[in-house]
Amino acid sequence: MDLFAGPGGLDVAAEKLGVAAAGVEWDSAACTTRRAAGLVTVEGDVRLYGPSRFPDADVLAGGPPCQTFTVAGSGAGRRALDDVLAFVARMVAREEREEIAKDLSKMEDERTGLVLEPLRWALEAIDIRDKPYRAIVLEQVPAVLPVWEAYAEILRGEGYSVDCGLLRTEAYGVPQTRKRAVLIARMGKENVRLPSPTHRTYRKGLPRTAGDRGLQPWRTMGEVLPERESPFHVVSNYGTGGDPKARGRRSSSEPSATVTGKISRNRVVAADGSEDRFSPSEAGRLQTFPTDYPWRGRDVGQQIGNAVPPRLAMHVLCAAFGWAPPSDAMLRSLETWKAEAAFVPDARVPEPEVAGVAEYA
Repeated sequence: MDLFAGPGGLDVAAEKLGVAAAGVEWDSAACTTRRAAGLVTVEGDVRLYGPSRFPDADVLAGGPPCQTFTVAGSGAGRRALDDVLAFVARMVAREEREEIAKDLSKMEDERTGLVLEPLRWALEAIDIRDKPYRAIVLEQVPAVLPVWEAYAEILRGEGYSVDCGLLRTEAYGVPQTRKRAVLIARMGKENVRLPSPTHRTYRKGLPRTAGDRGLQPWRTMGEVLPERESPFHVVSNYGTGGDPKARGRRSSSEPSATVTGKISRNRVVAADGSEDRFSPSEAGRLQTFPTDYPWRGRDVGQQIGNAVPPRLAMHVLCAAFGWAPPSDAMLRSLETWKAEAAFVPDARVPEPEVAGVAEYA
């Protein structure tokens, strides 16, 4: 069960691993892409559902919106974090949901409270459904790591083995530098561990051969975009250090910088000086989506930037399930999707009852 499922980054990995997945997502554009890809989709607000409405799901995953947790600016991110940790304590104390919902509605930005939803689902699976999830996988920006650490304490008290920390995507073969806060949990006493890196980490100015010789070199943009004649350079939409004149630059012999929702604004400069932009397929491949993934709907760049890289997701899911790391063949399976499905209707899930959930509407 994938909460805040987006266009399907984690679900693509799950399906390639042979694990059936369903996602709840409220963005209609992302749902359009999911349906074109044949992914089971419930278009709606995560807050209006719970584990009892998906009785067959025994794995919980989630990547809540991250916009309010930035550590930059006026300190709003820090205040949001403190507020969320206070709500976490109230939830583990099993305070009435209606009281928590009432106070959440008073927050400056309603998206801040969404990071609490995976915990609500996990606790309701124990308290109401009486069927704990066998495994839990959560992903967010680095600033949310303290929330995952608070979750870890709670889940350990509920019988889970838990590990959480920061992962660098290029260390798992994603041709992009991107840090993510990840939590994995598995019911039982067997120790769970975040996946071990398979590739070296990128350091600007250092060659691919530098670093741990037991790991593979980091992957480059040129490797996953072979139809583009190398060398090329990517000039970021963002200014380094806030200076709009100091645009970040990466060459085709390096990993991409973090793929954001504004990737369509990045300039791709060829050796002859000509410029263009990444296509949706190219931007998706920098996130390790299949070449033929059927991007649909509006603002595809934002969909791609918000997504979990499927290759990272495959490593994380295998670790959460207690499986061996994904094989080369499994990872290569991410390079192509499947024949585009006909329209797939939303999962047939009963509409949420108004009583008890109206506060979240």
